[in-house]
Amino acid sequence: MRERVGAYVALTKPRIIELLLVTTVPTMILAQGGLPGIGLILATLVGGTLAAASANVYNCYLDRDIDEVMNRTKRRPLVTGEVTPRAALVFATVLGVVSLVWFALLVNVVSAWLTFAAIAIYVVGYTMILKRRTPQNIVWGGIAGCMPVLIGWSAVTGSLSWAALALFLVIFFWTPPHYWPLSMKFKRDYANAGVPMLPVVADDRRVAREMIVYGVAMVASSLALWPLAGMTWVYGVVATVLGVWFLSSCVTMLRRARDKADGKGGKVGEMKVFHASITYLTLLFVAVAVDVFLPL
Repeated sequence: MRERVGAYVALTKPRIIELLLVTTVPTMILAQGGLPGIGLILATLVGGTLAAASANVYNCYLDRDIDEVMNRTKRRPLVTGEVTPRAALVFATVLGVVSLVWFALLVNVVSAWLTFAAIAIYVVGYTMILKRRTPQNIVWGGIAGCMPVLIGWSAVTGSLSWAALALFLVIFFWTPPHYWPLSMKFKRDYANAGVPMLPVVADDRRVAREMIVYGVAMVASSLALWPLAGMTWVYGVVATVLGVWFLSSCVTMLRRARDKADGKGGKVGEMKVFHASITYLTLLFVAVAVDVFLPL
C-alpha cells in the first residue's frame, strides 16, 4: 500500500507544487495588506495543491511515451507500470474536479475559474499543443505556472489588479531562464524524445542570450511592483540586488558558452543558473511578504 500511494504521489510531481505554493502565500499577504485568515490561506493552498497535482498527472499521462525514452523520466510510475494509464487518467480527473469544486465553495468563483484556466493551459496549451511543436513551448506554456499568483490574489480580493499582473509577469519572464538551463543539461534526452526545447535546436550562446533578455524583463517587472503595490524602499533594494545577482549569473553563463564555442572552456554552468533561479524567486517572494509588515 505504501508503494502504491507513493507511486500516485510521484505522478503529482510534488517538488514542482512546492515551488508554486511558495509564490501563493506572499501574494495573498500583499493583497490583504497583512495576514489573511488562516482558513482562507489553507483553503487556497489545498485547492492549489489539488489543481497542480491534477495538471501534473495529466502531463504524465499524455507524455508517457516520451518519458519512456528519457533517462530523467523513465522511472515515473506510468513508465514502470506501477500505475496504469486508465488509473492515472481517472486520478487526474478526480483531482481536477475536486480542486474546482473546492475553490468555488470554500474560496470564490473567480479563483475557481482561474484554477480551471491554469489546468487547461498546462494540459492542453503546453502538453498537448506546444511542447512537441515549438522551441517556445515553455515560454507560453509557462503561463500556467504564473496562475497561482492570480489565484492567490483573487482568493483575497475577489478580483485582480495591476499589482497582481506585475507578479504574474515576474514569473512569466522568470520561467525561461529557470527551465532552459535544466533543458540544457538534459538536451540529449529531449532530442531523443523529439521535444524541440530551445537548447536542443539552438547553441548555448543563443540560449544564454535569450535568458538574459527574459531576465531583464523579469527584473523590470519586479521593480514595477514597487510603485504599483505601494511597497517600501526595502523591497526595492532587495528586488534590485536579487535581480543584478541573477542577471550576473546569466551573463557568466553566456561568457562560458562563448569560451566553450571557441574551444577555451568546458562546462557552461547551467545547473548553477537553474538553482540560482529558484533562490531568486524564493527570496523575492519572501521580500514581498515581509515588506507588508515593515513599519516604514
